[in-house]
Amino acid sequence: MKFSARLIACFVFASIALCVAFAAPPKDKEKEKAAEGQKIDAGSFGIFMNGHRVGTETFSIYQNNTGSVIKSDFKTENDPNQAVQNSTLELNGAGDIRRYEWKELLPEKAESVITPNEQFLNQRWTAGPTDKEHEQPYLLPPSTSILDDYFFIHREVLVWRFLAATCKQEKGVVQCPTRQRSQFGTLNPRQHSSSPLSAEYLGREKVNYKGNPQEFNKVEFKTEVGPWQIWLDDQFKVMRIVIEGDKTEVIRD
Repeated sequence: MKFSARLIACFVFASIALCVAFAAPPKDKEKEKAAEGQKIDAGSFGIFMNGHRVGTETFSIYQNNTGSVIKSDFKTENDPNQAVQNSTLELNGAGDIRRYEWKELLPEKAESVITPNEQFLNQRWTAGPTDKEHEQPYLLPPSTSILDDYFFIHREVLVWRFLAATCKQEKGVVQCPTRQRSQFGTLNPRQHSSSPLSAEYLGREKVNYKGNPQEFNKVEFKTEVGPWQIWLDDQFKVMRIVIEGDKTEVIRD
């Protein structure tokens, strides 16, 4: 697999914070806006179960002078008992966790915050407005990848990290080997659990996307509960995710 020169810096430095190559440099009139952060990706995912849309995730990824900020809002669709959640993941320039905050707005009100504590991670959370605050340490380094429930943009962040660690630059072209697995540690804050995950680039594949056959890059995650199939366009943005064990499909709107 070969990529354009605009992506080289992102992969060479192996950090989502340096994936500024995905976006064009800001113009002078946009300096003030660029100071707050440069947009790397933004959009929404439709979430389907058994062919029916059950939720929407709206997300954005920005890069700034101190690192990257990944924001996401999730809400259920076609459900009388609507659920609404949001999250903000802040990474430093090396791609390590600076802070992760999750909030549930409906049907209940709850929140959770994860921050580094020296070389490990610490989580504080409440399950309701009247619930006392709980605390749980994790013997996990700040380089651990956050993969929370309902926020599929976290999977895109991990795909970028995997490609950055796996791909190499040769004669001005970035190339990624196939069938080479890499291991990552992950944390699911909502479940208060950590687990290993392996990622593998499977090459290019034609799939049906919004009724039309298109060729995408394919990455597979293997987890303790089963595989995730992920397809990305040539800018490495996630276009489709399939979780066969849950009969779940995620499509970029």
